[in-house]
Amino acid sequence: MGTGSHVYADDPRNADVKIYVNGALKPRAEATVSVLDAGFVLGDGIWEGLRLHKGRFVFLDAHLDRRFEGAKARDHDNGRTRADLVSALEQTAAANAMTDGVHVRLMVTRGLKATPYQDPRATAGSATVVIVPEWKSPPADLGENGITLFTAHVRRGAPDVQDPKLNSHSKLNCILACIQASKAGADEALMLDPDGFVATCNSTHFFIVRKSQVWTSTGDYCLGGITRANVLKLCARHDIAAREKRFSLTDVYGADEAFVTGTFAGLTPVREIDGRTIGDGRRGPLTQRLQEAYMLLLDEEAGVTRA
Repeated sequence: MGTGSHVYADDPRNADVKIYVNGALKPRAEATVSVLDAGFVLGDGIWEGLRLHKGRFVFLDAHLDRRFEGAKARDHDNGRTRADLVSALEQTAAANAMTDGVHVRLMVTRGLKATPYQDPRATAGSATVVIVPEWKSPPADLGENGITLFTAHVRRGAPDVQDPKLNSHSKLNCILACIQASKAGADEALMLDPDGFVATCNSTHFFIVRKSQVWTSTGDYCLGGITRANVLKLCARHDIAAREKRFSLTDVYGADEAFVTGTFAGLTPVREIDGRTIGDGRRGPLTQRLQEAYMLLLDEEAGVTRA
């Protein structure tokens, strides 16, 4: 199972899911790619995490926008259109009779290599497309009890080193940060930018609340988060003051509330950072308000009307 904001209860149905691999739907135990695939050899691929909510892949256009922008940045024309990928996602969900409470990982790599070498010109075949669907939902108490963070020494780098806007398979810096947080007894890692200001977490986006204002980083050193953007939109919709700005750990330790965002769990409170209790150590009222607004937004995106 996952940890932190990615914790989930094992679902026995996942043992028999059908996974999409280059147009074929294969049982989980048989869904494999070559050891010469660029994603395995080099981490040369990009991915999206998607949520299937009440019959619809929510915020799909935004996810596909990010996916195709990443492909263009990597100079990778994989020969598949948006319609192709939407069809593959829908085919995979239908084959597994999935409609709700499902998390999906869409992965596209550069494909098979003629030899294990980084030059894209050594690619021997077309792109590898894999879709892994799972019945996976956060536990009911996660949204109330929250998680703990530890500030890692591993920084979010500048875009001329490895652009954090790319949702690439190459996540070593985030993995190292996660390891450090785990060794320190925390659930996830908080990561700083090259100048020491707060950037993001190793796998989620980070927010604080100070005097009824919601703060998040400038976004210069983090992935263009879909849930992050939706939270900022919700703040505007509900007249909640929100700022994208630089702030330090001192601002964080003195915050009234903190939370992280991600496709899987939505908004998750943070109760402790680097041994400092945030607020009173419980989910704050503004965090709860945004959680409720986000759940309504999911239903709105799925075309569900609540009474």
